[in-house]
Amino acid sequence: MAGTSDGTEDFSGAVGHTSQVKTADYITASDRVFKHLREQIDGMIARDPAARSRLEVALLYPGFHAMALHRLAHGAWRRGWYLTARGISQFGRFLTGIEIHPGARIGERFFIDHGMGVVIGETAEIGDDVMLYHGVTLGGTSLAKGKRHPTIASGVIVGAGAKILGNITVGEGARVGSNAVVVSDVPAGATVVGIPGRVVTPRNRSETAGFLPYGTPCGEIPDPVARALQGLLDEVSGLRRRVEQLESERENNEPVLPTVALAGANGVDTRPQNGDGTHRADR
Repeated sequence: MAGTSDGTEDFSGAVGHTSQVKTADYITASDRVFKHLREQIDGMIARDPAARSRLEVALLYPGFHAMALHRLAHGAWRRGWYLTARGISQFGRFLTGIEIHPGARIGERFFIDHGMGVVIGETAEIGDDVMLYHGVTLGGTSLAKGKRHPTIASGVIVGAGAKILGNITVGEGARVGSNAVVVSDVPAGATVVGIPGRVVTPRNRSETAGFLPYGTPCGEIPDPVARALQGLLDEVSGLRRRVEQLESERENNEPVLPTVALAGANGVDTRPQNGDGTHRADR
């Protein structure tokens, strides 16, 4: 392509130039794809001590296969090829046991360990460096067409069997324990366990600062429900002691009433008398 005398551009060689641009774009895209795959594999190796090589991860890890197929399905979904996208998604489900809707938006270095039974809904959004274990569900609780699935921020770990439901947000660096059911927002850096999910603070906070397998602290965890029940028991015990103390004071302060002798079957009438000498029963 060269300039002309009137200042316009000459496109006489545009065909060859366009071919070179397409080739360059293809090479650049290929480099990005392979770079992404390398990062994906390296992230899996870093978080799974059982992984011994990149080749092992690429050939044998269902989480890697599921994500590779999801990238294809998501690309087709964004182009409006919905049937093709769903077909790729269902093939990935058949191959790996992991069901990821092609509309789900997933960040870099996403890792599904073991993988079987994972379900990720259409409007779910997942950040970078997120890790899910088997049996996790990111589900919706509404029939509306809009956003109805969770948003998982970067650095989150979700333990096996956990269910995160509805249009809620799990904050950056949070941990969701195994089999927890989360139906409300989770603050960044928090650890959630139980049904429904409750935020707990381990006694050793450094335990959750780094990588936490299955998103569950294995040390001593103060259960907020148990703590509340213990507080109620302590209060009841205190009230019981106070009642006993008041009863004792009342017995000690009650005056002793005199008795009079009255002939009867036993010869003595011990009924208490009033101040005027009459019996209480006589009034």
